[in-house]
Amino acid sequence: MKESLIQDLQRQDKYAVYFKEWQAREFVPNPNEDKLLANLELTAQNIGLKEGLVIACFDYRALKLAFYTDNVEEISGFSASFLKNEGMEAGLGMVHPEDLPELFRFQKIVFDTWHSLTPKQKETFEWTYTVRWIHKETKEVKWFFARVRPYLVDKNGNIVFDLHLIVELTTVPQTSSYDWSLSYTLEDGTKILSTRTEPMKMNVNLTKKEKQVARLLMDGLTSEAIADRLHISVNTVYTHRKNILKKVGAKNTPEMLKILFANGVK
Repeated sequence: MKESLIQDLQRQDKYAVYFKEWQAREFVPNPNEDKLLANLELTAQNIGLKEGLVIACFDYRALKLAFYTDNVEEISGFSASFLKNEGMEAGLGMVHPEDLPELFRFQKIVFDTWHSLTPKQKETFEWTYTVRWIHKETKEVKWFFARVRPYLVDKNGNIVFDLHLIVELTTVPQTSSYDWSLSYTLEDGTKILSTRTEPMKMNVNLTKKEKQVARLLMDGLTSEAIADRLHISVNTVYTHRKNILKKVGAKNTPEMLKILFANGVK
């Protein structure tokens, strides 16, 4: 390995700390792990990979690629064996330096959101990202779009493997740097969508009375003041607040208000 590349990897090592917290979780072994990885290999063979399409599976226990299609070598300039041996740090070395801070911020958002969801919501959870890779040899900057879903979740609710379907973009996207979104569906069918520019964007389906309570909460009124304004009991206000919290998928009032403001409830 060239000395410059080793030095690059050493500089990148500081970024792995963003994933260490997840790696330290107590993972439960799964007897179907090898079978799931074998299925990915079979799937890649059967679909006949198109130019610019990469399938990759990330292992959060070892911070390495558990599976990847060999065309990553042509696309990135890094050999498949090098990516396998060097793990996360080699993968991060492909990413444009300006994209790294937002990448790490988003990864924490993914983890935090995942553990706030119910089992049913987790079944619909997925995320996307748009990122720049720099070819190791030519230094050419290429844009890629990825769609990701959990692929193996253990009994403790930890994502062991996630599955990335990555497509090379033939035209430069509108974004100027790393971009992302995540989504999941509530039990009532409401889809929650959060993006880098519009966090927690969603269709807020409130009743007429819930909207009245929501607007007054956004105006800073207390439950007692809202009850007096709407000529209803305080207990009824509490019931409406509880329903609003559930419908917007918030864990507390500050988060609920943030979602209401972000979605322009009127």
